[in-house]
This record gives sequence, C-alpha cells and structure tokens, in this order.
Amino acid sequence: MKQYIEPFSHATEIGKALEKSILLTTKRGDEVNTMTIGWGFLGIMWGKPMFMALVRESRYTKQFLDENGEFTINVPLGTDEKEILAYCGTRSGRDVDKIKDMKLTLEEPDVISVPGIREFPLTLECRTVYKQGMEEAGIPQSVLDRHYPVKTIKRDIHTLYYGEILSSYIIS
Repeated sequence: MKQYIEPFSHATEIGKALEKSILLTTKRGDEVNTMTIGWGFLGIMWGKPMFMALVRESRYTKQFLDENGEFTINVPLGTDEKEILAYCGTRSGRDVDKIKDMKLTLEEPDVISVPGIREFPLTLECRTVYKQGMEEAGIPQSVLDRHYPVKTIKRDIHTLYYGEILSSYIIS
C-alpha cells in the first residue's frame, strides 16, 4: 500500500537521510540496479518539483540512466539500513545483483518503469528532463583533490541528472 505525499513536506527527512546516504534505483530492460548516493538536491526547476542526482561517469547505473532516463529515489524512514547502504555503495551491478543479494523487495511504480524499494519506503519517481556533465575546469582545486583524486588519466567526474518528480509516496 502507498501513502501519497507532497515531496516537500518530507524535505527534512530526505535531507537528513542524504547526510547518511540513500538509494537511487534505475532499470534497463528487465534488469533493476540500485546504488548508494550521498549527494542530491530537492527543489524546483522550470516550475516543477525536481530531484537532482549526481552519478559518476564510471558507474554502471549511469549506463541505465542514459538509456532509460528514469529513476526512483529511495529513502529509509526510522530504520538504520547501514548494511544495505554499505553493500550497494561498494559493489557494482556489473558484478553482483544487489537487489537479490540484499533481499530487497521491489514495489511496483505508478508512473515510470523503475520500481521503488519497500525497505526504503519514502519513494520519489523521477524522469530525467535534463542532464549536465560537470566540467573539471569549473570545480575548485580543493574539491577536486578531496572528491576526485586522479586514479587514471581522467578524473571520474559526476553527471547531474535533473529528475522531475512525477509521483511521491511512502510504501507501507
């Protein structure tokens, strides 16, 4: 069962959860993948409610987002999901099935093709309306040094996905 909500009425919960991390889930064909994110923004853009998510270029999830353009934001409420967040933040969907491994329960979506996750009940269904790759030249050197250390020839910079929130609810 779903309790429909206004996303901004839960902005505090979403913001506090982001400090610890939340899940971003997407889908390609029949394959669902989720990843831990700790950076994101809830706001208004072009008169519409948006969740803006940052995904690194190297992430398997980015391939799904670029093909499908839809994602859910999955926020825990009142529970400590450290184990799930740690697992989904340190394993790649290229190598493991995180949904199966963590025994996560998928919830049928309302508007988009990507399911929510029952264990992270506050759900935002989003469709990408714009995306923008971050440019290294515009990032302060102190931020580059801390968050984008050079491990190869090129830094693993984020793409910002502007997801219009099409449905929001709490799964019960």
